[in-house]
This record gives sequence, structure tokens and C-alpha cells, in this order.
Amino acid sequence: MMGLWITKNSVKVFENPWIVLHDEQVINPRGGESEYGRIHFKHAAMGIIPLDNDLNTYLVGQWRYPLNAYSWEIPMGGGHLDEDALGSAKRELLEETGITAALWQRLSKVHLSNSVSDEVGYIYLAKELTFGATQFDESEDLTIKKLPLIKAVEMCLDGSITDSLSLIGLFKLARTYSF
Repeated sequence: MMGLWITKNSVKVFENPWIVLHDEQVINPRGGESEYGRIHFKHAAMGIIPLDNDLNTYLVGQWRYPLNAYSWEIPMGGGHLDEDALGSAKRELLEETGITAALWQRLSKVHLSNSVSDEVGYIYLAKELTFGATQFDESEDLTIKKLPLIKAVEMCLDGSITDSLSLIGLFKLARTYSF
């Protein structure tokens, strides 16, 4: 195993309620000096796959500003790093779809872009669903789509779904159901 990175200097370049960007002077594991940009995420990402008794799931569609494109995704959002991840996932599922679930299972913990950030994500399976009213955030304009789980997996395979939490969660769940 190689040595650790050594931070010689770190300057906060930018901060908002979601991220902090640092410009850092480092010594890499081989002893060379270089510059590194590092993004600290103030929230964990939560992705939820609601699954009904007929193996249907629910995707949300929305315009993603950073991509300048429409995106189909599993319901997702964020939770403060010091909050219970499952509690944050339950809140996000309710807000985005109006769905609550009696049975929850964590499918995965993932690091979403570990070459430049410390962002962590959690993906949950939600079952035994109850349906109610959505509670969209002010910035959300979502479309909810019910479809068979296999169709959501096909959307991953044909490139209709490109979001990393969605891809990871749906592919992992597809292995469970042996599609």
C-alpha cells in the first residue's frame, strides 16, 4: 500500500449551503507536489426505489439545471450528514412521490465521485407502500411515472436513465429479482 496524501495548504474558494470547494497544495503518495481541487458535500445523497407488490416502481422526471437536460431518476434528495440516513430517505420519498413505506432495506452505500469529492450516497428499497399527496420543495417541478421494475432497468440499459444513484440501485435490485 502506498503512502497517504499530505495537504500542505488548503484554501476555501467557494461555499454555499450544499458544498465547499477547496484549492489545495498537496504531496501525492509518490512524493510529488501538485494542486488538487476538493469538493466537500454538506449533505448525503438519498436514493429510494419504491416497489409495489406487482413489482412496479416509481420514477421522477425533472429538468436538471447542471446538465441542462431532463432526467428520469429514482426518487432522491439529501440529508444532513448528522441526520439518520433512513429518516432522510423516508422524508424524501414522501416529499417527491407522496409515498410512505412500511418496509425499508438499505441496498447500498456509495461514493459518487471520489476523485474530487467526499459525497456519500445511500440507496434504499421501500416496500409495502401507501400513497398520499406529494410535498414538493419550492424548486421541484416533478413528473411521477409508475412502471414495471424491469422497464426501469431497461431504461438504464438504453441510456434513458443516466443518474448514478438510479443506475446503481436499479441494477443492484435487478440482480435480486434475476432479470
